[in-house]
Amino acid sequence: MRDVVAPSLNRQILALALPALGALIAEPIFLLVDSAIIGHLGVAQLAGVGVAATILTTAVGLSVFLAYGTTAQVARLLGAGNLRRALSLGMDGIYLALGIGLALVVVGMLAGPAAIRALGASGDAARYGTSYLLWSLPGLPGMLVVLACTGVLRGLQDTRTPLWVAVAGAISNIGLNLLLVNGFGWGVAGSAIGTVIAQTLMAAALVAVVVRHARHHRASLRPDRRGIRGAGAAAVPLLIRTLALRVGILATTMAAARLGQVGLAGHQVVNTVWNFLALALDALAIAAQALTGKTLGAGDAAEVRGVTRAMVCWSLGAGAVIGLLVLLAAPWVGAVFTPDSGVRHAITLGLLVVAVAQPLAGYVFLLDGVLIGAGDGKYLAWAGCLAVLVYLPFAWAVAAWAPAGPVGLLWLWIAYTAVYLTARAVTLGLRYRRDAWLVLGAGR
Repeated sequence: MRDVVAPSLNRQILALALPALGALIAEPIFLLVDSAIIGHLGVAQLAGVGVAATILTTAVGLSVFLAYGTTAQVARLLGAGNLRRALSLGMDGIYLALGIGLALVVVGMLAGPAAIRALGASGDAARYGTSYLLWSLPGLPGMLVVLACTGVLRGLQDTRTPLWVAVAGAISNIGLNLLLVNGFGWGVAGSAIGTVIAQTLMAAALVAVVVRHARHHRASLRPDRRGIRGAGAAAVPLLIRTLALRVGILATTMAAARLGQVGLAGHQVVNTVWNFLALALDALAIAAQALTGKTLGAGDAAEVRGVTRAMVCWSLGAGAVIGLLVLLAAPWVGAVFTPDSGVRHAITLGLLVVAVAQPLAGYVFLLDGVLIGAGDGKYLAWAGCLAVLVYLPFAWAVAAWAPAGPVGLLWLWIAYTAVYLTARAVTLGLRYRRDAWLVLGAGR
């Protein structure tokens, strides 16, 4: 029986993870395309859009709980056989996303220009950054609705629909930006408008899919204040978890800034590679969210343990393979980004640490996904805050005492992986080994 079940489970994991990976890779293309097109307009335009993009990606990144929380709730109710309730909760999450998006538009309109200047933009760069930000803000409600709809569909074990919508959105974004920027000559405003249109069309397409499911199962399409408030309350722990992660990333970047230009330049490349590799491991974490929620909802603790053990093995194996590839590529990656020998050396040293850390990263990201799928947000919030508090003194020590340049960057990435990542692994691993998160049935 074990030989029959394992291939079936492996197929389920791949069927969820591979489309999720495609969608994760497709989504960042929005800002990459904007940067590539705007880069041909001038340095000031590119600098201004870079600052504005930082604000926009932070807003969207902090709202990722809209996808994660909805995935867990919908998957659990799917496993419990209550699709009508699952889709009602999904609709509540979509209305919550729309409300948060509209609120961010208002805040951005009021505080956006000051935020651009606070991040260091001035002169023409500030003017172009403000223009791009203000024209981009109307797309935030659509982007957050995309997150919420994606969470609903992942909970329904459907990662293919978000993939196709993300690919279609990326392609339409390219066409619209080329037309509005180069064809109509609208500059940075045209690039922002093109992205807003693409984001809104993506949201409309995904909402249509969710609504079709809701109607089929006779779920309510009307906004439910109690349900929306409940979705918001459930999201708070995941928001705290995300904020803790951001603090860790910010502390690392601030420490890198104390390592001189060579250290900071090397860190930018190493961090970019790290984030790209995280997409592959996050795809498995997304599969973990969906499958964990579903099996918990079905009420079979043994099956939950079997599914999560299999996914842990997948994450360790994927991390080992990715790590080996990075190890082999490390000596040559720097040449792709810079001709400076010092920065190249710094990149190589940093990537050696990244390579060794990949299995541990896979383990951490996977368990994060398992506990999100289990709806264990309060523990994740506490564990995230503890891990970053453990790490901050080490980041400060590197900033204060590590030598500038390549060796300093090596110590920084050793601190990030050996301290911060390990702290996350310990807190998440201890929770996973126990049964407090194994709440069976329709929910807590």
